[in-house]
Amino acid sequence: MVTQQPEFFYRGPSPFVRLLFFSVLALAIMVADARFHALDMVRSGVATVTYPLQQAALAPGDIVGRIGNFFVTQNKLQRENTELKQTLLKKSEDLQRLSLMEGELASLRKLLGARDAMTERSTLAEILHSGRNPFRRKVIVDKGVNDDVQLGEAVISVDGVLGQVTAVFPLTSEVTLLTDKNQAVPVMIRRNGLRAVVFGNGRDGTLDLPFIPLNTDVQNGDILVTSGIDGTYPAGLSVAKVTNIERNAIHAFAKITCMPVAGIDRDRHVLVLTNLTAGAKPQIEPEPTKPAVGKPGKSAPPRAKP
Repeated sequence: MVTQQPEFFYRGPSPFVRLLFFSVLALAIMVADARFHALDMVRSGVATVTYPLQQAALAPGDIVGRIGNFFVTQNKLQRENTELKQTLLKKSEDLQRLSLMEGELASLRKLLGARDAMTERSTLAEILHSGRNPFRRKVIVDKGVNDDVQLGEAVISVDGVLGQVTAVFPLTSEVTLLTDKNQAVPVMIRRNGLRAVVFGNGRDGTLDLPFIPLNTDVQNGDILVTSGIDGTYPAGLSVAKVTNIERNAIHAFAKITCMPVAGIDRDRHVLVLTNLTAGAKPQIEPEPTKPAVGKPGKSAPPRAKP
C-alpha cells in the first residue's frame, strides 16, 4: 500500500491568483470611494489617529526653532520693535480712515433705507505643514469640525487672501491655496474697479488673469481685491499684484501674470472667515392714511391695518 506523503510547505493559492484577487479588491475599493464616498469615515478616523503622530513629528522642529529664537540678539529685537511701532502707526492711520469710511457708508445706507444684515466671524488657526501631494497647493491648519470650521470658508493672512477650506477633519482642516490650478477668485482692480476672475496655474506660485482685451486699462503694479460677488470671499480683501503684462496683436487677449500678496512662507497664523448672513429684509414704515369721511351721524368703518 503506497501512501502519498504530505508536502513539507503549504503552498496555497498561486501568486497570479493572489495578484488578481487583490487587484480586483483594490479596484472595488477605489470605485466605492470615488462614486459613493464609502471611505470618508475611514479617512476621517485615520486623520484623527495620526494627528498625535504629526504633532510628535513636528515637535523637534518646534523645539529647535524655539531654541534659536531664544538666542536672538538684543539689537535684532530692538530693530524689530522699532519696525513694529512704525507699522502700528501706519495701521492706526488706516484704521482712522476706515472709521470715517464706515460712517459715510452708514449714512448712505440710512438714505437708501437698507440695513446692515451681514456680520463676519473669524477663527484663528495655525499652519501645521504643507500638503503631501507635490502637484497640489495645499496646507494643513490646526482647526477642524470641533472648532466649527466648514467647507468653502475663506482663509486670509495678515497680507490678504490665502485660500479656501476644501476638506475638514475633526481636529484639522485642509486649505487649498490660490495658486492651485483648481482655484478661481472673482476680483476687481482697486485703481479703476474693473472686474475679472483670477486663476491659479499650479506651477510657479503665480496667478493668471485671462480673458482681458488688449486695450483694457491694466497696468503693472495694480492691486487685485476680492469683488465679493461669489459669496465666499468678502469684498475688499487683497488678492494679488500684477507683475507682468504681455500684449501681442496676434492674440485677442493679453497675457497677464499676477503674484499673490499672501504666502505661507511669511505667516504662520491665519484667519478662517465665516459669513453669517441674516435673511431679514428692512421693514418700511407704511405711510399714514387719512381717516375715511362717513355720512353725518354715522361713524366711518375702521380701516384694516397694513
